[in-house]
Amino acid sequence: MATEDSPRFDTVDWDEITSGGGREVTKSLVALGASLAGLAALLLYDYVVVPDRTATFAAVGWGYDVTKLDWLLALSLLFVAFYGALPLYRNERMTRYYWKEFKKNRPAVASLVFLAVVFVGGVFGPLVISSPESELLRQFQPPVFMEIPQNYVIECVGERAAGVCRGTWQHPLGTTPDGRDIFKMIVYGMQISMKVGLIATLMAVVIGASVGTVSAYAGGMVDEVLMRYVDIQQSFPTLVLYLLIIYTWGGGLFTMVLLFGLFSWEGTARYVRSNALSKSEEEYMKASRLSGAGTYHTIRRHLIPNTASSIITDATLLIPAFLLAEAQLSFLGLGDTSVASWGQLISVGRDHLSYAPWITLAPGLVLFLTILAFNFLGDALLDALNPEARAEAES
Repeated sequence: MATEDSPRFDTVDWDEITSGGGREVTKSLVALGASLAGLAALLLYDYVVVPDRTATFAAVGWGYDVTKLDWLLALSLLFVAFYGALPLYRNERMTRYYWKEFKKNRPAVASLVFLAVVFVGGVFGPLVISSPESELLRQFQPPVFMEIPQNYVIECVGERAAGVCRGTWQHPLGTTPDGRDIFKMIVYGMQISMKVGLIATLMAVVIGASVGTVSAYAGGMVDEVLMRYVDIQQSFPTLVLYLLIIYTWGGGLFTMVLLFGLFSWEGTARYVRSNALSKSEEEYMKASRLSGAGTYHTIRRHLIPNTASSIITDATLLIPAFLLAEAQLSFLGLGDTSVASWGQLISVGRDHLSYAPWITLAPGLVLFLTILAFNFLGDALLDALNPEARAEAES
């Protein structure tokens, strides 16, 4: 029997009553805050202490100069670790269930392995492989098991036979018109693609999910205003804005990534809003509100976790879209010529397709496989994380 000191059901502080979670959430927030503070300290060290045109960690013998995109990438990986990997680690039962469902899709498993190779190559490749330098004497070296007429080559690195120059393992994928090794450029392009995909996608997902969730839960005038703004931004041609920025301040990869992230979240907002609207009518949402739980608790504990599958699958579609957009801009000559991105490498080889097709085909094939892998991954994640959607598709 309840006593006079017992709290009523509708006055319970639900933020204190979590499924074994109050202390763990606090530890996570403290760890995240400490990590952000450490990252901010390193950023201040780079921009305040380190002299201009000096490598960030030259004092400890590491000659790599951390760029603005590197700092954004580190921040993105930090949030992915705390809000993606850590929840999976904590909930082992659900993680095992997701993996069991996911591995039923064999193309998706192969895609995951391929994307893991791209990720590892992008992180560690530039640390162990020297940057692709221009060597004019080695222009148009063919890939292994291919050959090119001798008159296109100044100095044949491989074997010469019957007026042709054959490829060698010294340049397994050949070289560009200025003699840069294509294999090295593809490895360095993995890092560029990782930065473009992860940073821009995280920005778009955070903004879009926030707008979509608030719009769905608040409703009324808030929903109307937010959705009308989404309509206005979605109708604005992003390419024109990018051209104006290039003309005014000059373009670059950093500008491109910010533009992708800040002006590509409208579809995510609409997708999350429609999903959140359907979830808000579920019985557990009504029970949460009737039990006295506040708005913040209901959104954080019920609405966002139950729309996470929509957000994750949408992210797997945004990443290849950004990679393809970067390749298209580079092909049109609007990309950053100072970086070895896959799109930039495809653009370099477009004038030499008749006698040196490998310059375009090699990065083009890697880009194609990466986009295909993300599509397979997205389908498998949708099946594993959202069985209801799979059941509706099969019915």
